[in-house]
Amino acid sequence: MSCGNPHETDCSEVLDHLYEYLDNEMSDDGCAKFKQHFDECHPCLEKYGLEAAVKKLVKRCCGSDDVPTDLRAKVLTRIQLIRAGEAPAPVPEPSAEVEAAAEGSPAS
Repeated sequence: MSCGNPHETDCSEVLDHLYEYLDNEMSDDGCAKFKQHFDECHPCLEKYGLEAAVKKLVKRCCGSDDVPTDLRAKVLTRIQLIRAGEAPAPVPEPSAEVEAAAEGSPAS
């Protein structure tokens, strides 16, 4: 996606790091660059607005669900591996607790 106009920060860079921006995981300088880009680029601003709305909807609809402790630990470990640039660990088969939580029923 691009509006066709040159920007200091390329549209592809903005879209590749959009969730870091949405999750407040960027430096102040990075946030300032993205804010400037959104001021200049309507297509990226629209994409930002759409993703922000989806994130808000998911939080409202799913924000109160309890996450199994082992699933949370596995996800955090995988995130750390990816951020460190290491090969991601293979995704294990879901446990009975995870499958039951996904279906909304207690594990047997």
